[in-house]
Amino acid sequence: MSDPLLRARDLTKRFTARGPLGSKAEFTAVDQVGFDVELGETLAVVGESGSGKSTTARLVAKLMEPSGGTLEFEGEDITHAKGPALARYRGKVQVVFQDPFSSLNPRHTVERILTAPLVYQGIAPRGSRREHAKELMERVGLNPDHSLRYPAQFSGGQAQRIGIARALAVGPKLVICDEAVSALDVSVQAQVIELLRRLQRESGFSYIFIAHDLAVVRQIAQRVAVMSKGRIVEQGPCEQVFTAPRDPYTQTLLAAIPRIDPEWDRRRREHVTKEKG
Repeated sequence: MSDPLLRARDLTKRFTARGPLGSKAEFTAVDQVGFDVELGETLAVVGESGSGKSTTARLVAKLMEPSGGTLEFEGEDITHAKGPALARYRGKVQVVFQDPFSSLNPRHTVERILTAPLVYQGIAPRGSRREHAKELMERVGLNPDHSLRYPAQFSGGQAQRIGIARALAVGPKLVICDEAVSALDVSVQAQVIELLRRLQRESGFSYIFIAHDLAVVRQIAQRVAVMSKGRIVEQGPCEQVFTAPRDPYTQTLLAAIPRIDPEWDRRRREHVTKEKG
């Protein structure tokens, strides 16, 4: 079998907190986390607030340095990549953040926001920058004639589509969605998730989908990694984790999902009865 697109092994991140009278205390936010991401698949990383999932996303995006462990991308060790190697990596791995209004420069037009990644990567678009920006807007379902507007002139769902378009600007192989739909209304969530799925079908890139809502995860992921207190307590194919969870923490998360699928409920009850028997 070919190597995975991304391989994380024993990823660890420790922070030092300052206490009263100059005292220091070290705590581990991510503790020996490991997973693979195949090309074209979606891995969801789920857990409650403080579980370490967003710190894991930042480690993979190289927005912070790990305290231990390794990261490989396309077979290359990029754990401590610097300079040109880091720039190349960031051209292949992009992030869609939770709050588009805090991640989009309010003083830049959409056109400038969508073409800035090309400038940073030294990539020349096929046509003009304006044409490139309009093509990206059209891909994510926005009116291309609005490319000279500013982020504040869009709704939250539209602004998140701009964030997605920016992530696609340089043709990445991996997109990290860090709670990318959690701040949106339910109806808008569904539209954005369908957009993400369509874009993946069209371009074949991979997602790491960070979320706390398992009901959302079930709509988009092929595999799930469940995090608690900085560690992955369970991971596997989405259907397996949802219908036959092994870890008590996973079972607790699943119990909190509103029951809208009677067939899924039936299979899960059968599994629990079999386990108890």
